[in-house]
Amino acid sequence: MRLSRYFLPVLKETPAEAQIVSHRLMLRAGMIKQSSAGIYSWLPLGYRVLKRIEQIVHEEQQRVGHIPMLMPTLQSVDLWRESGRYDAFGDEMLRFTDRQDREMLYGPTNEELITDIVRSNVGSYKQLPLTLYHIQWKFRDEMRPRFGVMRGREFLMKDGYNFDLTREDALHAYNRHLVSYLRTYERMGLQAIPMRADPGAMGGDDTHEFLVLADTGESEVFYDSEVTDITLGQRDIDYDDVDQCAAVMEEFTARYARTDETHDEAIFADVPEERRRSARGIEVGQIFYFGTKYSDALGATVQGPDGKPTALHMGSHGIGVSRLLGAIIEASHDDKGIIWPEGVTPFHVGIVNLKQGDAATDSACEGILNAVEAEGLTALYDDRKDRAGAKFATMDLIGLPWRITVGPRGLGNGVVELTSRRTGESEEMSAEAAIARVKEIYAAHM
Repeated sequence: MRLSRYFLPVLKETPAEAQIVSHRLMLRAGMIKQSSAGIYSWLPLGYRVLKRIEQIVHEEQQRVGHIPMLMPTLQSVDLWRESGRYDAFGDEMLRFTDRQDREMLYGPTNEELITDIVRSNVGSYKQLPLTLYHIQWKFRDEMRPRFGVMRGREFLMKDGYNFDLTREDALHAYNRHLVSYLRTYERMGLQAIPMRADPGAMGGDDTHEFLVLADTGESEVFYDSEVTDITLGQRDIDYDDVDQCAAVMEEFTARYARTDETHDEAIFADVPEERRRSARGIEVGQIFYFGTKYSDALGATVQGPDGKPTALHMGSHGIGVSRLLGAIIEASHDDKGIIWPEGVTPFHVGIVNLKQGDAATDSACEGILNAVEAEGLTALYDDRKDRAGAKFATMDLIGLPWRITVGPRGLGNGVVELTSRRTGESEEMSAEAAIARVKEIYAAHM
C-alpha cells in the first residue's frame, strides 16, 4: 500500500474532546471519526487493526472447537420478557417500536436469542457439549459515552455461549474459555489478568473479568503482585483435558485479584504486604457460569441419559473486540504515538523513501515493497514528496512496529536502515537482510 494513495487523515493537533491517550491517538492517527456521541466510523487504518483483532479471536475460539455463527442486532422483546430480563436490564437498552407496532430492541447481549435457537434445535444430551459464538455489533445507551472506543454506545463484541448437560461439564467450559482468552490476549501483546468480578445484570454464580492494568482504567482493582509474573506462553494445551484446563485456571486465579465490587479487605490482608497492589484496570472481557438461569426461564431442556428432561447448564463469554484497540494503545504508546504489538499491527512494516523522485531510491523502495508482499507480509510505503521529518513523525504516530528507511547515501553503501518502533534502535544492513529479519520476527505471530 502506497501512502500517496491511502486514506490516512492524520491530525497535527489533539482534538479538545479527547480525554485519554487512546482516544487522542486514534483520532490523531486517522483511525476513527465520531459520527455522534459514542458512535464512530472506523477509517481504513483503524479498521485494519479491528479486523486483525477479530481474526485472532476467531482463530483462538475455533482452536478450542467453538462454532462461529451470526445473530441479528435487532431482537424482539418477547424473549426478554420470557426470561424476566426486559425490565431488569435498565435504561442502557435501546427500545423502539417498528412500523407494525412490534416492540423491538437493539441487542446489548444475546443470552435469550441463543437459548431460543438451542431449545428449538437441540433435544438430546447426545448433541452436547455445544458452544456457539459470534462477533457482532452491540449497542448500550451509555448515559455519558466517553473515552472514545473505550466507553462508546456502539461496540463490536465477541460473545459465546456454552450448553452442557451437567454443572461439571459447564465448569470445564468455563475453565476452557479462561485458558483460550489468556492465549488470545497474549497474542495481542497484552497481559489481561483474570479477576473475580460481579455478575451484575447478567446473573450467574461464577464470573471473572479480564483486566489490563492502565492508569485510565475505569475499574479500581486489588491484586497480589505475583499475578503479573504468570504467562501462558507457548504451552501445548489440550482443551478437552479437564484436569489440564482446571490446573491453568487454578494457577491464574489462586492469588488474590479482584475488582472493587468484589474486593474483600479481610482476605486481601492475608496477602504479604509487599505484594499488595491497587491500580486501575480496563475490562477487555468477561466469562460467566449461569447454571440453569436462562434454560429454566426459557424451557431449554434435553432428554438426559435416563430419558427425563434435563435443564441445560449454560455460560456466557465475551471479549470487547473494538474496546481492545483502546486498551492496547493505553498499554503500548509513548509521547510520539502508538506502538502496535506485532500481533495486531495494521501493517507489518513501514517503508520510508528519503528522496522521492530519485530513480535509484524509488526503485529500491519498490523492490522492497514487492519483496515484503511476496513473503506474505504487508507494508505501508510512504512515497509522498514530503520532508523526512514529517514522514518519520507519521510512522511514529501510527505505530508500525518496524520501519525500513531508504536513502541515496545508504544505497551508495549498499544498506538500508531497519528501525524498531518500540526501542528506537536502528541497524544498517542490506535490503535483503532487512526483509529476512522482518520475516523472521513475524514468523512467531503468523
